[in-house]
Amino acid sequence: MTDPVRREKRGHVLTLTIDRAERRNALNEAVIAGLAAGWREAAADADVRVIVLTGAGDKAFCAGADLKPGEAFAFDFSRPSTAYADFLRLARGTDVPSIARVNGVCMAGGMGLLAVCDVAVAAEHAQFGLPEVKVGLFPMQVLSVLAPLVPPRTLAEWCLTGEPFGAQAAAAAGLVNYVVPPAELDGRVEWLAARLADKSPTAIRRGKYAMRAIASMSFEESLAYTETQIGTLALTADAREGLAAFNEKRKPDWTGR
Repeated sequence: MTDPVRREKRGHVLTLTIDRAERRNALNEAVIAGLAAGWREAAADADVRVIVLTGAGDKAFCAGADLKPGEAFAFDFSRPSTAYADFLRLARGTDVPSIARVNGVCMAGGMGLLAVCDVAVAAEHAQFGLPEVKVGLFPMQVLSVLAPLVPPRTLAEWCLTGEPFGAQAAAAAGLVNYVVPPAELDGRVEWLAARLADKSPTAIRRGKYAMRAIASMSFEESLAYTETQIGTLALTADAREGLAAFNEKRKPDWTGR
């Protein structure tokens, strides 16, 4: 059986491609397992500094859950969590920065994949949406990663109407960072990946941890926490190297320590 998630490492970048173009790169058990394996591989490999997530072809990033009879929502109710939710937990907790390369349709569960990535670049023809209400469902798990990104009334409209929207609307709502012509998609993703990969892995690792930690804190709690973190970060080898490189007017040699 062909692996539904292709992995390609080039330099410091690991690209994960959902390879089910004939099903608009829809999610099933094997795809979710493949994505989880890719994220774990990135976390375990100190040489990987960026994850890029995309879909095969130019029609779809991910159309959501595969609604084929027998595959859709076949939950094991003896388990307290679903594989999709476990993947979102894993991806959100991984310290390697990630980029969503949105090359086409991004719907339902695909919106969760997009939202759990740190930054996103979309082709201008990409279409987005949360159409679950049209089949009697609701984007329950996806809400957890979309709510911190999107204004509440915008998210409510998307969820309650189920209507699709374009890439410019996605950018206006803060869902994607850049919208580019399809011919420029790879170039912009590569540019963004390079800007992430040449930074201190230690600073990014501890920075992502801090951003997660302060998400539910009050202002005073957040400030108290982060003022301790800057002092700790300054003690790391990467911080010492970064400051030395700045003063010596040279490129830093990051060790990730």
